[in-house]
Amino acid sequence: MGIHETHSKEPAPVTPTTPAGRDGLAAILARPSRTLVGLDFDGTLAPIVENPDDARAHPDTLAALTALAPKVAAVAVVTGRPAEVAVRNGGFAGVPGLEHLTVLGHYGAERWDARTGALTAPPPHPGVAAVRAELPGILAAAGDRPGVRVEEKGGRALAVHTRRADDPQAAFEELRAPLGDLAARHGLIVEPGRMVLELRPPGMDKGVALLDHVRETGAGSVLYAGDDLGDLPAFAAVEKLRADGVPGLLVCSGSTEVTELAERADLVVDGPAGVVALLRELAARSGQPG
Repeated sequence: MGIHETHSKEPAPVTPTTPAGRDGLAAILARPSRTLVGLDFDGTLAPIVENPDDARAHPDTLAALTALAPKVAAVAVVTGRPAEVAVRNGGFAGVPGLEHLTVLGHYGAERWDARTGALTAPPPHPGVAAVRAELPGILAAAGDRPGVRVEEKGGRALAVHTRRADDPQAAFEELRAPLGDLAARHGLIVEPGRMVLELRPPGMDKGVALLDHVRETGAGSVLYAGDDLGDLPAFAAVEKLRADGVPGLLVCSGSTEVTELAERADLVVDGPAGVVALLRELAARSGQPG
């Protein structure tokens, strides 16, 4: 084989490592118009950064989504962030080709629709305000570690980040119990993630949001990609759908910080760049045999 032929060779198609994943991919490729594509935001479409306010979608995300979205039943970004923040940081508003995109924020409690630009959300949980008032004292009692910061999540949740602490993992573990007690006193739960502990209302998670959206769209197959512990309920939802006869593909946006998703996934890709490459490949192969 000549040099030019070697350099022009296309990369091998992705291949899930599990039989259920291979069946899911085959169904997605054969019937893309019946497929729901669900995607986490931070760590999946956007690289993890020290300051969450600086997180932006991978620069090739919009091109990949606009290539794939018109071929599938729906695309849903399912995130713990406020929906409007994910829309802004993803650059999703007003993009031709993304009319079927929905952003399910706060784990599905909020919804933004690209076609109308409308945002719907329930009233804030009263426990969030109570936690906000007590949180400085809790952090001070835990030693006020330098680098630990609190993120306001649209008035509907609070996140305590330890990534900037001198010992991020030690700070994370030290705060789990007191933040759990604080949340429980005010009717909230703690959602652990990659060097972050989020205090938020109960009753909604990414699995519930994903199942509701599958039912709403009537999707006959589903792909979900995530990177963090908060994505495990969505993985469980896809596994439930598969048990009910709905093919599905579980994708992990790989990292060394969280391994649980990689162990459950049918396919592990290299972070947001790998997710974007997968979306592009699905757009190119949709309608072809899997």
